Amino acid sequence: MEKKSKLLTIGQFASLHGINKKTLMWYDEIGLFHPAVIHPENGYRYYNYYQSSILENILLLRELDVPIDEIRLFMKNRSAASLQRLLQEQIENLDQRMAHLKVVRETMVHHYQNMTTLLTMDLSEICTIEKEECCLVTVDISEDTSFDKQVEMIMAETKKYQLRHLHDASYGTMIAVESLYSGKYGDYSRLFIEIPYPIRKEGLHIQPAGKYVRAFYRDSGENSVLCYQNIFEYAATHGLVLSGFSYEVILNENVIDRAEDALVQIEIPVKTSDNFL
Repeated sequence: MEKKSKLLTIGQFASLHGINKKTLMWYDEIGLFHPAVIHPENGYRYYNYYQSSILENILLLRELDVPIDEIRLFMKNRSAASLQRLLQEQIENLDQRMAHLKVVRETMVHHYQNMTTLLTMDLSEICTIEKEECCLVTVDISEDTSFDKQVEMIMAETKKYQLRHLHDASYGTMIAVESLYSGKYGDYSRLFIEIPYPIRKEGLHIQPAGKYVRAFYRDSGENSVLCYQNIFEYAATHGLVLSGFSYEVILNENVIDRAEDALVQIEIPVKTSDNFL
C-alpha cells in the first residue's frame, strides 16, 4: 500500500508512461489531466499511483485520434457507462480503419505483382493460368462513348461503391469473345472495376473461376490484333475454346507518361475443346 500512496515527480510519472514531461504540463494547462499535488512553494507537480490508469486511458484515446475536446468532456463526466460508449465508438472507428488498411494492402500487393510481372514478362509468351471467381462493377460503352463520358461513369461507380480513391480498385476494359472471333478487335463493350472487398453480387458481372489464357502486348491497334491472332493460334494448338469476355488491364500506367508505352495484359476464360477430351 505504501507505493500506492507515494507521490511521483512529473519526470518519474512521465517516464513511467513513456511520454515527455511537456505532455503532462500541457494536459494540466488545458484542463485535461491535473497532477495530484502541486507544491505551494516551488510549483512542482506530483502524481500518484491511482492516476496511472486514468492517464493510460487518455493516451489510448489520443492514439486513436480522439479529439482533445471529446476526451476532456469524457474526463469531466467520467463513468463506466460513458467510457463504455466512448470505447464502443472507437472500436467501430478502428474496425473501419482496419478494413480500409486491408484494402490498401491488397491494392499494394496488386501493384507489386504487376511490377514483378513487368520485370520478368516475355511479351511473346502466351500461357494458361487459374483464376478465382471475381465480382466486377461494369459500365456499358461503345465506340461512340466519349472519353469524358467514360470518366464520368467510372467516377459515378467509384462514388456508388464508396471508393475513396480510384487506386482503391483495379480497372480495365472488356471485349466479347464473339467480337474477337469476328475480327472486331476494338469493339470494347464494357469498362470494369474490380472492388477489392466483399460486396453483394446483385447487378455485378461475375468473372468466372477457372482456366484463363494470358498474353501481353504494347498498346497499339496493330499490336493488339497480332496478339489476339496469336492467342487464337495458341488456343487451337492446345485444344482450348475461348469464352465470355477478354479482360484487358494496363499493367504499367503508374510508371509511364505516354499512352504508347502502355503494356496491356489480356486474360480470357478458356475451356477444353471436345476434340481434345
